[in-house]
Amino acid sequence: MSDSELAPPPPTIQNDVPEDTIRIMLATDNHIGYLERDPIRGQDSVNTFREILQLAVKHDVDFILLAGDLFHENRPSRDCLYQVMSLLREHTLGDRPVQIELLSNPDEGKAAGYSFPAINYEDGNFNVAIPVFSIHGNHDDPQGAGPEGALCALDMLSVAGLVNYIGKVELPLDNSPSDGIAVRPVLLRKGNTHLGLYGIGNVKDARMHFELRSNRVRMYMPKDKGEWFNLLLLHQNRVKHGPQESVPEGLFDDNIDLVVWGHEHDCRVVPEPVAGKRYFISQPGSSVATSLAEGESLDKHAALLKIQGKEFELTPIPLRTVRPFVMDEIVLTEVADTEGFEANDQMEVTKYLKLRVNELIDKANDLWDQRNAQAVEEGESELPRMLPLVRLKVDTTGVSSMSNPIRFGQEFSGKIANPRDVLVFHRAKKSASRRVKADEPELVDFDGDEEGDGLDKLAAGKVRVHSLVQEYLRAQEMQLLGEAAMSDAIQIFVEKDDTHAISKHVETTLRAFMKGVQANGEVPEESLDDVLEKVREEREKQYLEQKQSGKAKRGKTNTRGDDDDAASIDSMEMDVDEAGSEFGSDDAQPARKDRGTRASGKKAAPAKKSTSTRRRNAPPSDDDEDDDDEEEDEEAAPKTTKRTSRATASSQKATRKAPAKKTTQPSAKTKQMTLNFGASGATAGRSSTRAAAGRARGRMADSIDVDSD
Repeated sequence: MSDSELAPPPPTIQNDVPEDTIRIMLATDNHIGYLERDPIRGQDSVNTFREILQLAVKHDVDFILLAGDLFHENRPSRDCLYQVMSLLREHTLGDRPVQIELLSNPDEGKAAGYSFPAINYEDGNFNVAIPVFSIHGNHDDPQGAGPEGALCALDMLSVAGLVNYIGKVELPLDNSPSDGIAVRPVLLRKGNTHLGLYGIGNVKDARMHFELRSNRVRMYMPKDKGEWFNLLLLHQNRVKHGPQESVPEGLFDDNIDLVVWGHEHDCRVVPEPVAGKRYFISQPGSSVATSLAEGESLDKHAALLKIQGKEFELTPIPLRTVRPFVMDEIVLTEVADTEGFEANDQMEVTKYLKLRVNELIDKANDLWDQRNAQAVEEGESELPRMLPLVRLKVDTTGVSSMSNPIRFGQEFSGKIANPRDVLVFHRAKKSASRRVKADEPELVDFDGDEEGDGLDKLAAGKVRVHSLVQEYLRAQEMQLLGEAAMSDAIQIFVEKDDTHAISKHVETTLRAFMKGVQANGEVPEESLDDVLEKVREEREKQYLEQKQSGKAKRGKTNTRGDDDDAASIDSMEMDVDEAGSEFGSDDAQPARKDRGTRASGKKAAPAKKSTSTRRRNAPPSDDDEDDDDEEEDEEAAPKTTKRTSRATASSQKATRKAPAKKTTQPSAKTKQMTLNFGASGATAGRSSTRAAAGRARGRMADSIDVDSD
């Protein structure tokens, strides 16, 4: 028997009573803003979100339910916000009366310090026709630690009265022990049907796994909870990616009736039972393809959910505006044997691959035409054909070389929406590799042989990015950048699509190093390595302490220039999280010093005299002349104890005496050797900040300024 024959029939409502039936439009992972600058695919997410809102109006739903990742980026662009707010205002506001009654406190979760309620249709200043309830996902989760706490784009839509933001888990800002996750429901009623709406926004999977295993997820329920239909919104990993990198399906409260699962993009919208539990799980999937993976090639759906008493019924609704996506996979050596051509003959291989891609294009166009024809039969209007997404995976095991896939795709411009990545080459694993634990990644050598062994080992390892980065950085023995902070910056770059995370961390660290070294006063050359190591250890210790206390903040450098986006940490971080948030930074930048002025700030007479010990013993050079010319317009450094550097010692061996430029009185003392970290217009040697302590000692003389009064 097949799995479909063994599966129980989907739940249905036996006697539908419209006055007691709550009608809900379900959708998740809209990812508005994905590839928004792409001239072909830029509006795909917006168009599908518009279709979902139009379906809600068409099916006369009581409200819309979104399970996270409304936006693709944590900081959506102004264009994204403009279009989303316009669509919500166009389709959800109006004079149509809301049929659902709010029984819970309308001020639960409202903005602190303001009088308007958290639920928009309870505000007399708005005419809401279709309320929208939403939780946040991992792409649009709250960030920051300002006076209003962590905020996200949904907070903006909430205070604007367009979305009811639920499921926000507050971030602990001190060292007090956490009491787990408390979930307070939105209690609704229509006729004789009572609905408890529970939302949990995206939390780190390790934390959610820990909280569920420890039975620390507290769900507040009415006293007569047996008469309520309890619906849970969730946005977590459902597929196991590691020991604690997913959320088990069977650990939720037994009083839950239905779980709407976000984050996973493959569409499994038909309710699935959970072994040993009484609740079902519905996974609507994404409404736009954000990767060319097999799960994204499944048909995209929204869903109409009907709830009456303790019964429910879910009807999938195909989304017509989704761009068609077809994919296929071939083994090149097998195809070459079947078709009778040489696998290493690039011309023949390219000819065959073009034939297969054209077949996939025809298949995608046929699917679109069938979808249009079915819609016309149901009374819908016909939509113009869209360029399809096509992906052909080619197994090149045993083939020495292949053609450029980007050049290959250029011939299909105007025929498909993704000509640059229509082809993907990969090699099969030669042998079954042992599984690699997520917490103990095995680093691989990417400089493998021609067969690509390094990439194959990495693909077989299934290593967590955070653990892999930590292991790699630990092996580099970095001398300036701290391992923990750099690892967190890379993780933010990967997971949050923050393209400036690494550069901001490096800039902040360099400023802190210059400030820390200058705080040690004058540093001899032989002590520089020790000073740098000491400053690095202090910075690393300070960062770890801030991270442990939950107060590690994002540096104030902001490429967008927004002053209010200064500091940020993950809103869902707690002690059980292995992956931290962003790096810490010093609020104050190092004080700028004028060229030629030392940190002590003392002033001395202008150094216009050039007869000194070094000039009497060293031959003339271009650097000496440049230094002498510049110092005529600058203030001299304070007098310090005389020291002899390597440059001075070597110059004393010279037999030729340097001619003095000016006849002046010899100075009594010689300026002490110092490191100049300030901004300077002099030569690069005088402003060198030593990017790494292990550079050649010979370059040290360029960073040393030895002169006399």
